[in-house]
Amino acid sequence: MAQLEQFTTPVDTVVLRMRALDADLPERDGIAVFNRVYLAVTEEVARRLDAGHFADPEAAVTLDVRFAQRYLRVAEQGCPPACWRPLFQFRRHPGVRPLQFALAGINAHIGHDLALAVVDACRTLGCEPADLEDEFDRVGDLLVSLEERIREDLMPGPDLLQIADPLTHLLGSWSLERARDATWSAARALWALRGLPDLAEEFGHRLDAAVGLAGRMLLTPLPD
Repeated sequence: MAQLEQFTTPVDTVVLRMRALDADLPERDGIAVFNRVYLAVTEEVARRLDAGHFADPEAAVTLDVRFAQRYLRVAEQGCPPACWRPLFQFRRHPGVRPLQFALAGINAHIGHDLALAVVDACRTLGCEPADLEDEFDRVGDLLVSLEERIREDLMPGPDLLQIADPLTHLLGSWSLERARDATWSAARALWALRGLPDLAEEFGHRLDAAVGLAGRMLLTPLPD
C-alpha cells in the first residue's frame, strides 16, 4: 500500500493543477469546459487506482501523468500546437456550444497527446507500447463511458436532437472509440520510428495537423 501511495502522488498533483485552472477560468470559456471534463476523468482514475483497478499501478500512473502534463502545459502556458489551436481560437465564441468545446478538447488530447504520452511513458518505464496496452485500454474504456455522460450533461435539450439539427450532424461525425484506436496505431508507429528522428518528427507534425482539422470541424459555430 505504501508503494501505491507513492505512485498516486503525481496524479494528486495533476488534479490540483486542474482544480486551479477551474477556479481561474470563466465558466463558459471553452478551455474551462474541457478542463472540467478532464478533471472528472482524472479524479475517477485516482479513485480506481486507490481501489486496485489497475493491474500495474506504476504503468497506469506514468501514462496518466505524462498524458495530463501535455494538456496542462498548453492550458497553463498557451502557445498551443495545431491540434489545440482551434479550441483556443474559438474558446469564447458565442456560437459554439459547451458540448462542442468538450469534444474538441477530447479530440485534441486523445487524437494527438495520448499517442505522444504513450511514447513518453515507454521511455520513462523502459518498456514497449505493448506493455502498456492493458492500461491504455482501461483508461480508454473509462473515457468512452464518460463521453456518454458528457453528451447527456452538455446536450442542449431534446428539442435540438432532430436528425437535421447541425449539432446532431457534428456529433455523429466523430467517435472517441475510433479516435482511440487510431491513437494506439499512431503511438506504435511513433515508437517504431524513434530511431529515425526526422521521420518521427514529420509523422508527429502531420498527426498534429490532422487532429487540428477535426477539431476545427467540431467547433463550427452553430445558429441558436
